[in-house]
Amino acid sequence: MSASTVWEILKSSLVILSALFPIVNPLGSTPIFLSLTPGYSTNARAILARKIALNSNWLLLGSMLIGSHILDFFGISIPVVQVGGGLVVIATGWSLLRSEPDQSPVHAEKKISSQDIANRAFYPLTLPLTVGPGSISVALTIGANQSPHRGSLTRFIASLIGTALVALTVYLSYRFAERVARLLGQTAMNVIVRLTSFILLCIGVQIMWNGVRALFSSLR
Repeated sequence: MSASTVWEILKSSLVILSALFPIVNPLGSTPIFLSLTPGYSTNARAILARKIALNSNWLLLGSMLIGSHILDFFGISIPVVQVGGGLVVIATGWSLLRSEPDQSPVHAEKKISSQDIANRAFYPLTLPLTVGPGSISVALTIGANQSPHRGSLTRFIASLIGTALVALTVYLSYRFAERVARLLGQTAMNVIVRLTSFILLCIGVQIMWNGVRALFSSLR
């Protein structure tokens, strides 16, 4: 593998990371991750963090490589994905916004089975909390703009590396979420959860509006 090829892979990987990281925003999702896992032990949250990171990696990679083909097969457009996904994000943000704030300094740990972890790892913790319709839309766009022939191996390797780097940031953010919460304190975390829940609700409205606007534009 020549130096120019290595440089091309590195550059493409950084482009993918820079495009996906602000939308995935694992740091901003950390308080919500904690609020959705009350009573989970540190070990259970560590297992969840690993599973969510892996799920996020495969979901982003699959969306980038074959997502557009799957949508074409079912006759689904990206604006429809945005509308449907936006509704899911709105529902998640609204439920978190209406939930009662936890005033106890420490959650009483409860027994969590491996099946419970597996059930929650994908929905709602991976989809739509971590990898939402906005992230999937960006991954679909990146994949659609990649040439299927010229430099396909280089682009494939770059996609693997780029999504793996995003998944690594997800794992690190969720893995050490409890330490951040202890540093901030319970009151500050409750305030942050409210703010991030409202922002999540607004993001869902924006994603849905983008899809609705695109659908109306296609009718003209």
